[in-house]
Amino acid sequence: MVNTGHANQEFPYLFLVVLRRVSAAILVMLTLQFAAWTYDIHFDERYLALLIIAGLMGLMLFSGRVQETDVLPPRLWSISLSVISRWCLLVGVLLLIGYATKTSSIYSRKALFTWFIVAPAVIVLVQLALETLVSRLLLSAGNTRSVVIAGAGSLGHELATKIQSSPLLGMRAEGFFDDRSSDRLAKESSLPLLGKLGQLPGYIREHGTDLIFVTLPMRNIQRVTDLLDQLHDTTASIYFVPDVFVFDLIQCRTSDIDGLPVVALCETPFQGSRGLVKAVSDYMIASFVLLLASPLLIAIAIAIKLTSPGSVIFKQRRYGLDGREIIVYKFRTMTVSEDSDHIKQATRDDERVTKVGSFLRKTSLDELPQFINVLQGRMSVVGPRPHAVAHNEEYRHLVKGYMMRHKVNPGITGLAQVLGYRGETSTVDAMQKRVEYDLEYLRNWSLTLDLRIILRTIRVVVGDKAAF
Repeated sequence: MVNTGHANQEFPYLFLVVLRRVSAAILVMLTLQFAAWTYDIHFDERYLALLIIAGLMGLMLFSGRVQETDVLPPRLWSISLSVISRWCLLVGVLLLIGYATKTSSIYSRKALFTWFIVAPAVIVLVQLALETLVSRLLLSAGNTRSVVIAGAGSLGHELATKIQSSPLLGMRAEGFFDDRSSDRLAKESSLPLLGKLGQLPGYIREHGTDLIFVTLPMRNIQRVTDLLDQLHDTTASIYFVPDVFVFDLIQCRTSDIDGLPVVALCETPFQGSRGLVKAVSDYMIASFVLLLASPLLIAIAIAIKLTSPGSVIFKQRRYGLDGREIIVYKFRTMTVSEDSDHIKQATRDDERVTKVGSFLRKTSLDELPQFINVLQGRMSVVGPRPHAVAHNEEYRHLVKGYMMRHKVNPGITGLAQVLGYRGETSTVDAMQKRVEYDLEYLRNWSLTLDLRIILRTIRVVVGDKAAF
């Protein structure tokens, strides 16, 4: 968020961020007390300990801000998924703690079940209400600052759209300044063209504009420098929005090295606490699936062994995090186990696929052993699907940005797979589209997005016709 230098302008936004996080923790504790009260349970030191642990976990897990991207649903659905996914993570950790300490049996099953159901619903409703209330208070108070944008290109119009659609920023966009005539500019915004760049300093002094955003292309850096020199005798706050969108950005963010500003253009989304959340959710989901599916795993292994000669598990070299080779497990579905420099992808009616293997591939049950890879830390439940090393070496020279998908652990399922790019990639165009969705996932990762992909994967697998 832009630091405008005025605390009263930042306060509503920061207040909402803090309020969301704190309110979620408080509601986690209040709903536990409600569940105990419902069943007339004495709230002794056992429940008090659970209350404190759950409250602290709620404070850490529930984010103060809901991130939205074009691959996520509308705000209500987005907030709901965000809360539910974090609540499931909280509950899972508590269950693991209870199992490890052998204390889960001392709590009322009815009370805990009621708490597990009621808490997320209450948190969603309260967070929606808080956002609506703070937005209306901000608008009614007229707590906004005037903004002009130097540069009416696509970047300037995108910035104007974000300002107009985000009242909590406390900004009011007045218009653009650009040396191009209005008929040469794209009609992407309702804001007017206020004048040429040379007229901007006079406009600022006359109207007392608070903020100036410079969105001129970096190739015109001399024009940017000249404009800054002209604006130095005004009191407006000036911000330069670099035109780094000419690059294919992955998790773009700013940082510094001992005070020297740097801009990350390509970085893994799993830094710091986000990496911890991703790892914990992967281990929990993988452990649950393997425990639940253990009888099925044994049955599949027996069926493979009885119907065709060879090993039960097929091991293949794939590229993992940062392009390092890993070994990925699958149930063997073919009469051959290829892992050479030239691998032919499975095709429809492929003679190499066994009868049991055909069923496993169509239902994706052949990929169940990859949950072991997740526990090993080689893979994630959700991420870009790993390709054979031979395919990587082929497509890295044909598809732009192909190797950037290796900034994270490969996944058992991914955004590309649930959006229709699952199975054989017989053309470069098909692989290009798959890579585009993989990079979109990296740009917009959130625990909510992971949950949505998992839910859609179940639906896709049931009715999928692309796998064979």
